[in-house]
Amino acid sequence: MGGWEGGIRVPGIVCWPGVLPAGRVIQEPTSLMDVFPTVVQLAGGQVPQDRVMDGHSLLPLLQEADEHSAHDFLFHYCGKYLHAARWHDKHSGRLWKVHYMTPQFHPEGAGACYGRGVCPCSGDGVTQHSPPLLFDLSKDPSEARPLSPGTEPLYQAVIATVGEAVRNHRKTLSPVPQQFSLSNILWKPWLQPCCGTFPFCSCSQDGDHSET
Repeated sequence: MGGWEGGIRVPGIVCWPGVLPAGRVIQEPTSLMDVFPTVVQLAGGQVPQDRVMDGHSLLPLLQEADEHSAHDFLFHYCGKYLHAARWHDKHSGRLWKVHYMTPQFHPEGAGACYGRGVCPCSGDGVTQHSPPLLFDLSKDPSEARPLSPGTEPLYQAVIATVGEAVRNHRKTLSPVPQQFSLSNILWKPWLQPCCGTFPFCSCSQDGDHSET
């Protein structure tokens, strides 16, 4: 799904009897990256201070100490490729989504990549958007109506703000060895993505062709 909401917007359920009230619904966008700092805080520890941590503890949100998520921006990757980014403008309450590239769904007009196993993350299987696609998720959560300078007065300002956030985010990234390289996963079957028939589980980089 790349950065589309259909592959991202999923519910998270937290159960903590005696601490969190039942039945409360939180509408704020959060991330699976928030689980780690949340567990660390619950255990009385401290997250590493020698790097930028993309996650934020969920405790202030769960315990109603904060009204809004600590995420102003969330960055949505497909593999190692940044496909989209969202900005929650807490001043206006609007939730913006910018797509820089999107998978080419198959067959044409479908909402997924049927027959391919997974959607490609790069190359000929994606569409690069210049200028980027912009959606107002607070009014259009299904991302059905892309905005333009003619339909949204804030178009240029939002694109610029999210673009600056993306550039700052990329400055915090450090290259790491390829974790799915053959030498790293050969004797670690629990790390092997299985695109083929087990035990022939190697996959191409974009995951759209199995190799057996």
